[in-house]
Amino acid sequence: FAGLSLYFEDGHDDLDDFGFDDYGSECDGIRITAFLDAGQDNLTPLGRLEKYAFSENVFNRQIVARGLLDVLREFSDNENDFISVMETVARMSEDGEPTVRAELMEQVPNIAMFLHESQPNFPAAFSRYLVPIVVRYLTDPNNQVRKTSQAALLVLLEQGLICKGDMETKVCPVLLDLTEPSSDDDYKIEAVAIMCKLVTMLSKDTVEHLLLLRFCELCSDARLFQVRKVCAANFGEFCSIVGQDATEKLLMSKFFDLCSDSLWGIRKACAECFMIVSNSTSPGVRRTKLSPLFISLISDQSRWVRQAAFQSLGRFISTFANPSSTGLYFKEDGTLLEVPRDSPLSIESSMRCSFNGPTERPSHPPIKQDGRSTPTLECMSGGDRGSDSTHTPPRGRHEVQERNNNPPTNNEETEQTDENFNSFHYWRPPLPDISEELEMLKDQAKEEMASLKPVTSSQIQKVLDCLQPHMDDPDAQAQVQVLSAALKAAQQERESEDTEGQSESQPPEDGNGEPDEEFSQNGGTNVIPQQLLDQYLSMTDPARAQTVDTEIAKHCAFSLPGVALTLGQQNWHCLKDTYETLATDVQVCAFWGHSHIFILGYTGGALTGVKRSFSKRREYLYQLQEFMVTDNSRNWRFRYELAEQLILIIELYSHYDVYDYLRQIALTLCSDKVSEVRWISYKLVVEILQKMYACGAHDLGLNFINELIVRFCHCPKWVGRQAFAFICQAIVEEDCMPMDQFAQHLLPSLLSLSSDPVANVRVLVAKALRQSVMEKEPGSAYSDELEETVMALQADKDRDVRFFASQDPNMALMDTAALI
Repeated sequence: FAGLSLYFEDGHDDLDDFGFDDYGSECDGIRITAFLDAGQDNLTPLGRLEKYAFSENVFNRQIVARGLLDVLREFSDNENDFISVMETVARMSEDGEPTVRAELMEQVPNIAMFLHESQPNFPAAFSRYLVPIVVRYLTDPNNQVRKTSQAALLVLLEQGLICKGDMETKVCPVLLDLTEPSSDDDYKIEAVAIMCKLVTMLSKDTVEHLLLLRFCELCSDARLFQVRKVCAANFGEFCSIVGQDATEKLLMSKFFDLCSDSLWGIRKACAECFMIVSNSTSPGVRRTKLSPLFISLISDQSRWVRQAAFQSLGRFISTFANPSSTGLYFKEDGTLLEVPRDSPLSIESSMRCSFNGPTERPSHPPIKQDGRSTPTLECMSGGDRGSDSTHTPPRGRHEVQERNNNPPTNNEETEQTDENFNSFHYWRPPLPDISEELEMLKDQAKEEMASLKPVTSSQIQKVLDCLQPHMDDPDAQAQVQVLSAALKAAQQERESEDTEGQSESQPPEDGNGEPDEEFSQNGGTNVIPQQLLDQYLSMTDPARAQTVDTEIAKHCAFSLPGVALTLGQQNWHCLKDTYETLATDVQVCAFWGHSHIFILGYTGGALTGVKRSFSKRREYLYQLQEFMVTDNSRNWRFRYELAEQLILIIELYSHYDVYDYLRQIALTLCSDKVSEVRWISYKLVVEILQKMYACGAHDLGLNFINELIVRFCHCPKWVGRQAFAFICQAIVEEDCMPMDQFAQHLLPSLLSLSSDPVANVRVLVAKALRQSVMEKEPGSAYSDELEETVMALQADKDRDVRFFASQDPNMALMDTAALI
């Protein structure tokens, strides 16, 4: 509104009528509903609304459209006046000026939310007045108005403000009309994009009855490649919504056509959504139809298609996972459990063969910025369906029970097993004559499997939840996707076996190891097609990096946990060479969390050599100090790079090694003469402290904190004291330690710097306290002192200190890194 005074410079009567004279120099803006105030025209508020809503002055009409939400609030107490305002809005929507229509549409989501909150008083106002406007604007001749209405429609759907009836009778029919073969090209392309975005917010019935057939037609649009490309990019969403039957009957043929489209961009989009499509099909279709189709994409003539296919290969393989053949399932605490397939051990002993991988400390990425809709963890794992679907322990449990005729001799171990696994009773006293009661034992085994199904599903979800703090990292998202796909595929496989395997009545013969032996010799082809496995193993070939993607080894590493889980432990030999190759790749090791493999339980002798090679890296710790000595001390970028690399390798060492070796290097870099080196070194200090508390080494963390206080907080130079304030803020923002520990050990020292004689120190103290510490609500004995300190800083003599002490934490602030 900065230009309002210029616009009305020659019309002071208009200013009076508009109510602008109510505002003095201290006002930041103009109250938009001021035109409703009594003026010189002696009109009622509704009369003045009519006057300006249909004024010849376009600016007046824009102002009214912009202030409609406030106008509705003004008249919400009187139903008749409220209805009159809504009718005025409906008439305004027919304004001939596109800017007025666009302004009106921008206010629709806010008005809809207001009507939703006031629904008891105006139950049908939104459906009667606003929904027709949104739908009509989807066909508006002005591009800006159409785009605004499309955005508003998506917001309304995301907020759940449009009822199912309006979607089926008002919105979907318009989209169907716009996607007719005879429709305008621009309208058609826009409508397809909107329809594909809407499908994730609609129910399965609505999509099947209204949109599915039209989507199938659009996939075959021979005239507009833009339409086919949008359909290909969103094909997975349609498959996941309509389910397996509709996917295989209607969508699969269209998917084959899109995968063989003449445009490489469409084939690339198909490769990117291949995993989601595979999740929506049966195991038979996945193996016999989708696998050859994927091989064709991975051998495509276009490098970009091959690149996308290789990136999706691991995720596609993970959809073949089936716990009944992998020999793995999850315990109640979330750790994976192995049941030996050939070893004549009891169930009790096999329960103790769990593999507890090292716990990876959580990272704290920056706040996520919402972009295009990213699949959430629940979506990738099947959402609520995951809790209804089932996993079962491997079939090896049946064989183990049948082969074991000896009762356990250690009662204490049995009691301990019952205690460890709560109410899930994995052991029962053996029957006197197991040969005579074989059928009864089989029935019992099936019951145990059924009782384990929800536990297995929930515990797999727990493992996925462990990766949720990393979701801002695209690399972590890739790992979550492959594990989620493996989970959903296992659920579908289990359901298929439950329905198709009911006729099986012949128990396996005692001591018959032929199926397992054949399974192992085939190299996992019973789990996944051999061609897919061969292509995955070839991702570590250096030639692939030249012909496909320079980062293909990275994608291979990220999908390795899901592929390993799919093949099962008995087929680990298929991946052993690939894993060893990845482990020797320096660039892959720099960011690859090795603990994800150990989570899968592969800690046997096959990895002894690899783990031994990992332990060799500890030898380099003794030599890191030598990087501090350079031929040219003016080359500060070398020290900056050293600090950056130390941040990355913290993950590779234990907290003891970090404390003994990296801590001293970090503190030395914090005293560097160059501010850029000091700034990155402060981040390194924060990462080290986070490592201490993430590993439970609170004593080491406290020692490090005391060293920071002595070195920085009590530093005679103001730069050191300023650094302490910066480090404290970073510690709080990164959640490096519990807030009660922070309040006890660091907050008193930080508060003491609020009276520092140097303004630059007080600036960062004010920024740390106002933006970070107060937002976390430490709730300690220092709470009162904290508030008093912030109030004192708000009255500081320095303007910058007052600014940071008074600024709203939610507002974007200037970067103070330059002050360090």
